[in-house]
Amino acid sequence: MELRTRALQVLLIPDPQAKAQAARELHAAAADRDAAPLDAAARLTPDTDPPGRPARPRLVEAVQVASRSPFTVDGRAALLHAIAHIEFNAINLALDAVWRFPGMPRDFYFDWLQVAAEEALHFTLLDEHLRAHGRQYGDFDAHDGLWSMARRTEGDVLARMALVPRTLEARGLDATPPLQAKFAKGGDARAVEILAIILRDEVGHVRIGNRWYRHLCRERGLDPVALYPELVERFEAPRLRPPFNVEARAAAGFSDEEIAYLSS
Repeated sequence: MELRTRALQVLLIPDPQAKAQAARELHAAAADRDAAPLDAAARLTPDTDPPGRPARPRLVEAVQVASRSPFTVDGRAALLHAIAHIEFNAINLALDAVWRFPGMPRDFYFDWLQVAAEEALHFTLLDEHLRAHGRQYGDFDAHDGLWSMARRTEGDVLARMALVPRTLEARGLDATPPLQAKFAKGGDARAVEILAIILRDEVGHVRIGNRWYRHLCRERGLDPVALYPELVERFEAPRLRPPFNVEARAAAGFSDEEIAYLSS
């Protein structure tokens, strides 16, 4: 099947574990980028409003999500659940980029299929570890901030690249080392290992976002540094707060000028 069409089908799967497996299989099927069936020009229309979601977790406002301490069993489970929810949404976001935006170079779609597969691995590792705590995905409330930004940027691929991978997902580069320290202090070595895998891969995901954001800015004759705060304002993106993981952000392709802007 044509890959963008299949990406939309996978996006609409409501079962998290089935979606994660299907995302990894789709990426494997696209291993030969030159031969894989991909129609970059197709304008696709979903039968139902994406993404497919399970009945649980219950989605609430961010302020209603309970605080999570890594120093109790229930607190660690709640924190793992929150991270798993981010990774589940990240599968959806990557698949959405594949089907939604026609007319991009072929590598754009293969890049985001790779991201979807890696986010699926992250979700699977977290889900397995959550089950080791006697819990499962859906047991705690969650919020919908990541997908809310996807909706706001669904009409402009440049805004999507600027404000999802380069903004919301890049916050994970800053947040992961402190989370690892908390889990280590709480005695959860496996969570620390999983977060190391996530951090490694997320550097690559943010780098992909940077690559395509700059590509689109060049195509449109726009200054990527000057444009970014305009997009933050226009699409009501969250303001990023320090501390920043400068080393990871540099590895992910942020320029010295962009890192200086964040720090200011």
